Amino acid sequence: MKLTLVIPARNEEGHLGSTLEGLQSHLDTAGISDFEIVVIDDGSKDSTPEILAAAAADDSRIHPITNDGLHGYGRAVRIGLDHAAGDAVIVTMADASDDPADVVAYYRILRDEAECVFGSRFISGSELIDYPRFKLVINRLVNLVIRMLFHVPCNDFTNAFKGFRRYVIDGCRPLVSPHFNLTIELPLKAITRGYTFKVVPISWRNREAGVSQLLLKEQGSRYLFTLLSVWFEWLLVRQDYLRRDTEGFQPWTDGVPSRERK
Repeated sequence: MKLTLVIPARNEEGHLGSTLEGLQSHLDTAGISDFEIVVIDDGSKDSTPEILAAAAADDSRIHPITNDGLHGYGRAVRIGLDHAAGDAVIVTMADASDDPADVVAYYRILRDEAECVFGSRFISGSELIDYPRFKLVINRLVNLVIRMLFHVPCNDFTNAFKGFRRYVIDGCRPLVSPHFNLTIELPLKAITRGYTFKVVPISWRNREAGVSQLLLKEQGSRYLFTLLSVWFEWLLVRQDYLRRDTEGFQPWTDGVPSRERK
């Protein structure tokens, strides 16, 4: 099962090199040889493009893409998803906040257990290091509301680190979120449309350099719009969008291609 890692990067000169090295090392050590890393430079003003170009020159599995249009986390990720060649796609961050070992665990779950995998920083077995207190309060409130609306056993939807089989992403289109609200649009659509998922504990640590691109003041209305739009689909018309196949999840086996779902 070919794996694509999608990494949006904006002004990540302090972390991008170590992030790519950590991912390459863990995947190679785990014996996952068929992978690509799609990195989208989302308008960086620092040396991120040069670091990315050097990494791609050293390893052909790294594919740099420049977002020359409007910028934003969601726009960058959507560009990466459009260029993904893998049967499984994992979205992770460029700031070294996500543990590469969890990427390996995600891959195995997507191969053997579920069509989507969502990491939680707030369940038994997880590790959370230096999460800003104010953001933590807002995070818990937002995720509580999501759980109440959709009645699902996941308490960390706003976490960007998620994995999907590629046909799930195709089955959730169109994706419209231009910013961090994509972190809830894609998983909530996947659940609403009937794809299987698993929630697992993950490790997360706050960045050591640079500045987070997530600004809570600017994102509140966007999260609310996305949440309500997908909730109305779940509440009123989800039968129109449910997956059409009847087989459900099938473990991946060599030589079996992805099944298209519309």
